[in-house]
Amino acid sequence: MGAAWAGDDDAGASQAEWAQKYDADPRLAVQRSSTPTLSPQTVAATEQAVQTYQAIVSKGGWVPVQAPANMHVGSNGRAVVALRQRLTISGDLDPEAGNSPVYDTFVEAAVKRFQARNGIGQTGVLTPATLAELNVPADTRLKQLQTNLVRLRSFSANLGERFVMANIPAAAVETVENGQVFSHHAAGVGKMDRQSPVMQTKAMDINFNPFWTVPASIIKKDLIPKMQADPTYLTSNHIRTYNKEGQEVSPSSINWNSLEATNYKFREDPSVENSLGVVRINIANPYGVYMHDTPTKGVFGDDFRFVSSGCIRVQNVRDYVAWLLKDNPGWDRSKIDEAIRSGERIDVKLTNPVPVYWVYITAWATPDGVVQFRDDIYQRDGFGTVTAANVASDEQNDAVEPAISQE
Repeated sequence: MGAAWAGDDDAGASQAEWAQKYDADPRLAVQRSSTPTLSPQTVAATEQAVQTYQAIVSKGGWVPVQAPANMHVGSNGRAVVALRQRLTISGDLDPEAGNSPVYDTFVEAAVKRFQARNGIGQTGVLTPATLAELNVPADTRLKQLQTNLVRLRSFSANLGERFVMANIPAAAVETVENGQVFSHHAAGVGKMDRQSPVMQTKAMDINFNPFWTVPASIIKKDLIPKMQADPTYLTSNHIRTYNKEGQEVSPSSINWNSLEATNYKFREDPSVENSLGVVRINIANPYGVYMHDTPTKGVFGDDFRFVSSGCIRVQNVRDYVAWLLKDNPGWDRSKIDEAIRSGERIDVKLTNPVPVYWVYITAWATPDGVVQFRDDIYQRDGFGTVTAANVASDEQNDAVEPAISQE
């Protein structure tokens, strides 16, 4: 982790103190909720959170933390005292932990709790993204809760016995059955300039080992520049070129220094490296988007997962598809694995189409009292709360996008 940050005080003087092992209060741990985000229980919990944050704001909110980047266990100084006070106000640190200038394991656990509530990897280190979220004013958080409470209330009616919720700002998918979350899935969603749409629809059918046809927008934005830089790009990535008559043609016959390529169809062959991975889930909508697997599964471990051209990539997609196909006789997990292993294009229509809700929720609470916040990545709340996303996008966006933008 590197040397401790000494700050204003002598780190050595506190060495014996912070070297001891402290056990964090288990009551402050953030557990994965089985309560659906779209539910009356979440509405009630968010109403309570609004009251809690109204009380925080009425007492003056919190003071921004001025601290060096990446403070961690062993750091000390006045900045740690300020951090303790900030974490105590938001309920992440027990007041009994005191105001010591030492970044001990109580502080580390509180930072992890705060990170969990804000969709940041739980390192316990005061990263730039964590500090940015800490310094969002309390009144902004209150407005965020009030705005999203209206959104949540609009989904408080019966959404179906079985349904899928994709929360775009959280880059997360839930499958819900009989009022309980059946499974959680990290997701990759649309970039700021290629947004995933908010909509209510249904999952209709599954394509195993799908082809991927490059959308017209991606031909212009990505494919033409790629071919200008590397004339072998299409061939190297197993993407075939077809003219309007459906005949396969050589990419070299196209003038890539013009928009001529927009008159052709480009289709990637099925494979484990296909941009859609090994599964595509089709949902009825006018936007041309869908849900799918991805060959670049490392994206699911990133905090910043706004990486697609509007479609949603789903982690553990085989489990997700097995749940969708639950009412299709014979389509258990082993059958799904067999279909994928075959490498052949196989299409399966859902016996019972499943309702799917793509929503935009940046603040909510769970019945256990945990209040969750996510960056307003598409700037729809109107409070300028894109903070950690700004930090992460600069560092990660180029790294997570392989080849051309997927879907």
